[in-house]
Amino acid sequence: MHHTTVVLIELGAIILGLGLLGRLAGRVGFSPIPLYLLGGLAFGHGGFLPLTAAEDFTATGAEIGVILLLLLLGLEYSASELVTSLKTQYPSGAVDFVLNAVPGAVAALLIGWGPVAAVALAGVTWISSSGVIAKVLGDFGRLGNRETPVVLGILVIEDLAMALYLPILTALLAGVSLAGGALTLLVSLGTVGAVLYLALRHGRVISRAVSSDSAEMLLLVVLGLTLLVAGIAQELQVSAAVGAFLVGIALSGEVAEGASTLLTPLRDLFAAVFFVFFGLSTNPADIPPVLVPALVLAAVTTLTKIATGWYAAHRAGIRSAGRWRAGGTLVARGEFSIVIAGLAVGVEPRIGPLATAYVLILVVLGPVAARWTEPLALRLTRRPAPPGPVPVPAAERIDAAHTGS
Repeated sequence: MHHTTVVLIELGAIILGLGLLGRLAGRVGFSPIPLYLLGGLAFGHGGFLPLTAAEDFTATGAEIGVILLLLLLGLEYSASELVTSLKTQYPSGAVDFVLNAVPGAVAALLIGWGPVAAVALAGVTWISSSGVIAKVLGDFGRLGNRETPVVLGILVIEDLAMALYLPILTALLAGVSLAGGALTLLVSLGTVGAVLYLALRHGRVISRAVSSDSAEMLLLVVLGLTLLVAGIAQELQVSAAVGAFLVGIALSGEVAEGASTLLTPLRDLFAAVFFVFFGLSTNPADIPPVLVPALVLAAVTTLTKIATGWYAAHRAGIRSAGRWRAGGTLVARGEFSIVIAGLAVGVEPRIGPLATAYVLILVVLGPVAARWTEPLALRLTRRPAPPGPVPVPAAERIDAAHTGS
């Protein structure tokens, strides 16, 4: 059978399977993300029926999925809101780093992997998955919740921190000089700063330039601009997701609304491909040997992420229910953790399977935590009714009144 024919058959089977899994998840009122991942695991390397012909397409589709998820998140907010969020939430970002990076570093040192691997595993446990969380917020209808800007603020701080972290990690892994690492870091910071400046100062000009009365032209221009900026950002050692988010921030008004409407179906398609590709690229045989340490690390960092979200929402003056929702929403790890582990396998090969198992656990647990952390926490922390005077039956009160008279 011709290769193109096989690719079309596999793509058709993948997309049809995604639709069926999504319908099943909708029937039971649950996020489809865990089902997408488990479906990919079943038909990936080492699965029941490996689908390999469409692997290159799904890999590219997965990258586009993350970019579109972050673009549409950026379209929800203005540049001024982003800057305000960063100014007010940087203490929460520091707490996030301490609570979630330290467990990974300590675990690597206890296993005996050395300091460079400790820096890498710290990044794996630190960074939440913007892609998964963006999908969860949409699935659960929480984009308008009061705690959602807090969650997005943490994610943006983490993603921007990657502009510092990834060049440092790359320099450590390559053993380059301090000067070479500093140059890469300066390029990354300069790129982020330039895009933020354009978004803040010239966002209206960019929106007018992109605007079009034709839905087709608007779709092509916004999608092309986003992919171009994301690719350039990636080349300059800045996350493609950060680049896409900043493009969304730069667009405003009717342009942002129109682009959001047009791109939502594309986002849903490619985001589903992203989650399936993650499962497809994971060999189930690699998971059992590292399952116990991955479970322990996942349990610890689930609690630390919940604590991070609770603290950040508390600082923002959000009530108890919103604090717990924010904490549960931040649990998922994903794309950045896998990228970091992929960079580090040359120094410590065992970090790959451990990170894969860890991320797979938390990317499945993430939507569950986002859904159930709040009701479970409120039930466990609900205070019993304070003791009061024992009510006296009405008949006894009448008798007592007659006796007193």
